[in-house]
This record gives sequence, structure tokens and C-alpha cells, in this order.
Amino acid sequence: MAATRVERVGVATATTLPILLAASAGHLLNDTLQSVLLSIYPLIKEPLGLSFAQIGLVTLVFQLTASVLQPFVGAWTDRRPMPFSLVFGMAASSFGIALLAGAGGFLAVLTAAAAIGVGSSIFHPEASRVARLASGGRYGFAQSLFQVGGNSGQALGPLLVAAIVVPNGQPHVAWFLGLGLVGIALLYRVGRWYAAHLEEQRRRPVAAVRPAPPVGRRAVVVALAVLIALTFSKNIYTAFFQSYYAFYLIHRFGVGVGAAQLHLFLFLAATAAGTFFGGPLGDRIGRKPVLWLSIAGVLPLTLAMPFLGLFWTAVLAVLVGFLMASAFPAIVVYAQELLPGRVGMIAGLFFGFAFGMGGIAAAVLGWLADLSSIEAVFTGVAFTPAIGLLVWFLPDLDRPRPAAP
Repeated sequence: MAATRVERVGVATATTLPILLAASAGHLLNDTLQSVLLSIYPLIKEPLGLSFAQIGLVTLVFQLTASVLQPFVGAWTDRRPMPFSLVFGMAASSFGIALLAGAGGFLAVLTAAAAIGVGSSIFHPEASRVARLASGGRYGFAQSLFQVGGNSGQALGPLLVAAIVVPNGQPHVAWFLGLGLVGIALLYRVGRWYAAHLEEQRRRPVAAVRPAPPVGRRAVVVALAVLIALTFSKNIYTAFFQSYYAFYLIHRFGVGVGAAQLHLFLFLAATAAGTFFGGPLGDRIGRKPVLWLSIAGVLPLTLAMPFLGLFWTAVLAVLVGFLMASAFPAIVVYAQELLPGRVGMIAGLFFGFAFGMGGIAAAVLGWLADLSSIEAVFTGVAFTPAIGLLVWFLPDLDRPRPAAP
């Protein structure tokens, strides 16, 4: 297959660790703001008269606005990079937090969720591109470091909500606006580096032609379909934990709201750790073995968990969160290797698809929980990692590659 147009933006020749750390920190702050929305559900359900189905719809609105726009943003910025879009994304999420602090009903919460989702759709594609540009060729490491910031933010959200909002009430969500302002300042500095990098590339165009896909078009289509199915499997399961794990623990084991938020924090902290290890491990042993372990490999654990007591439920939740989270960096880097030069589109597609599937799953799972019970839904989603068996159909392009000097 012939090579295509010249790559528009070159990767830095050496890993630019300060920029990677700044992008990861920005991701942490962005996703902390997002997780506040999901973490506040037990506090607003009764006062605002929300059903499980309505909570699912809030998650659906948030994650659809965060998903539908992302591939388009990514495809657009593949052609026209926008360094300071990172700042606008953080500003939109901060605006949603301000709305959430004063929300007095279902429609107000929906509006806040939509604003936070739009901010996410603007932030993720360009931030993922910055991580790849600053990678120095260590793509798995860079993608993991970037994503571990997001997963850490998702983990910190419930902990901060338990510490700040649970004792003081919904209006204290406004305290999180301080994180948004820090994020805006930090991402402005990242945007300046990105803009300078673009200017350097314009003065010294990248000579290399973008390589052709490593396999034929049909194999690319099959591989992308498998990767999307794996993302679907992973996000159905994690959607339950993000939106309903606290309710499950409260209902099944009688724990308090604060304790349930702590358990949710432990699960999300484990996903952050798994994200960090998944990318470098994929650089070393290949993406495909990581996908085997992280999705299909957790099936025995997810099937056992609904029948265990509180202690072992918490232990297995941490282990499953760690293993399952290691899949996403491998999925994104694998897809970027399938379609070289489409970094923004791939990032937007998979981050967006992850959000979208999580939102749809949350809405459906909430509806099912209203019809049956949280326990029954938890037992049902335990089977979703079986989709990981589709890894068998991925082509073997994920052999280890030496890191760039």
C-alpha cells in the first residue's frame, strides 16, 4: 500500500518529560472535575427526587456530549492543530461545575453535565496529541503517563467530594472551580509549548512521509472493529462502577455514603495505577498480550465478585480495576499504529467512544436497576469481559519495538 501525505506535525526527538507531566496534570484536573458530577449522585438523588433512570440519563448526556464531538475535533485538529483549545476545554468544564453547584432540579443537572461533557470533547484529542508529540517515540509510556493523570483525577473526585461536599452540601461543589483555574493556567503553558513546536515544524518541515498502515485495509477494518468491541466491553463494566458501585455497596452491605465513596476511590485509584503500567508494558511485550490479560483475563474475577462479602468484593474490585485499566493505553497506541498520522482522529474516536459507551451503558443499567435491582445488574455486567476473547482476531503487529533514542 502506498504511503500517503507528508506528516504535518513531527514527534519530538527526545521525550519531553515536563510537557508530558503537565499534560498528565491537566488531564488529572479535567477528569477530577468530571468525576465530581458522577460522585455527587448519592447526595442529590433524594433531595432532587431523581430516579436511577434519571441518574443514568445525566451520565448519558455527559458522556454523549463528551463523545460525539471528539472524533470530529480530532479529525479537524489533525489538519489544523489548535494549541490553546486545551484552555477552552478546561474553561467549559469549569462552567459546568459552577452550574452543578447551584443545580436545583433534573434539567439543571443535565445542563451542567452537558457543559462538562463539551469541555471534555475539546480537551482530550489535542491533549493526547501533545502527549504523543512529547513522547520521543516512547508512545506507550507517553500515553500511559497522560492517561494515568485522567484516571487519578477520576479517583480523586469521589475522595474530595466525600471530604468537601458530603459534610457541607451541594453548594460546596463550587470549591472545585479553584482546580479549574489551576488547570487553565497550566494548560496555557502547555499550549505555548505546543504552539512553539508547531512553529519550529513550519520552519523545518518534517521530511519523512507518513508510513502506510502495517496491514491491508480489510485487516485494519477488522482490527478497529475488535478494538471498538474491547472498548465497549471495558466501558460497560466500568460504567457500572462509576455510576452505581456506591449504591451497590450501600444497598447490599449497608455501608454509609462516605465509606461507599472511599471504596469507589480505591477502585478508581487502582484503575489509575493500571493505566500507568499498561502502556510501558505494551512497549516491552507488545499490545496484544496486554489486551489478553486485561480484558479476557479478568472474567473469572468479575464472575465471582457478585457472590462475595464486602471485604473480598473490595479486594477483587481493586484487582479488576487495575487489570482492566491497563487495556486502554494499549488499545489507543495499537489503533494509532494501524492508522499512522491520524493521532487526533484516533484519540477522539476511542476517548469519545469510551465516553459514549459508558453513557449509554449507565442509562441502560440505571433503567434495569429500577426494573430489577442493583445486585441483579452487577451480576449481569460480570459477563461483559468475555468480549475480550475477540483479541484472538487482532493481527500480530504489536510485537515489541525498540524505543527511540
